[in-house]
Amino acid sequence: MSTSRRAALIGLAALLLVLHPGPRPVAAAPSCAAATPLDHLQAPLPHLAAKLAAGQAITIVAFGSSSTQGIGASTPDRAYPSRLQAELAAALPRAEIRVVNKGIGGEREAEMIRRFDRDVLAEHPDLVIWQVGANAVIDDDALRPDERLIRRGIERLQAAGIDVVLMDLQYAPEMLRHHDYPRMEGYIAAIGRELDVPVFRRFALMRYWIASGAFDMAGMVADDELHMNDASYGCLARKLADALLGDLARSSVVADNRKPGG
Repeated sequence: MSTSRRAALIGLAALLLVLHPGPRPVAAAPSCAAATPLDHLQAPLPHLAAKLAAGQAITIVAFGSSSTQGIGASTPDRAYPSRLQAELAAALPRAEIRVVNKGIGGEREAEMIRRFDRDVLAEHPDLVIWQVGANAVIDDDALRPDERLIRRGIERLQAAGIDVVLMDLQYAPEMLRHHDYPRMEGYIAAIGRELDVPVFRRFALMRYWIASGAFDMAGMVADDELHMNDASYGCLARKLADALLGDLARSSVVADNRKPGG
């Protein structure tokens, strides 16, 4: 082959590599790791543990606003409640666990409490995961009324014999633009301590994912710069399941509901 022809073929090959570089490598699944104590609950869930220990069916109500509903997810089944049910079913295949999504976008605590009877108590749940506070911050409005309503709502659920987990704000650019987010975070943490209710620390968990390099912000948050996306909702569900299972592991509940030898 002549030198000129060889040079021409090499040039053509180089051009083809530029135009058609071949299949792109599949992106690695994000690391859902969390530093202790971010994946631990700070208070027990006695009613949930007792029902599971008795071999009874469990209902969990995921209650809240748009990030419970699943805004930012590509389909409803990619929101965290559906994925939490899948995570718990995989971990506890002998248990019957149902997770019901009762999130409605845009609501603040007063609107949520108005639908307690219809959307929470009517389901007879053993656990309510209540995602709170986000819209009060986004509205740049007084937070004290919402703080009092969160307390009132928890007390009502506890009086009905229902365990409660509070879920705090999302760590996202739009949330960080509003000056009251640290105050709401403080209110939620204080309510959890005072009423002996565990807080799932979503804000700190998402901030850890950024700091650890598990996500960058564009990979963790939807285009609206507020809601989570498929990947981060999946990690949220996984770490929430880990937190619930960690609490249940303090009894024999987890072992009793795994497959034999599992």
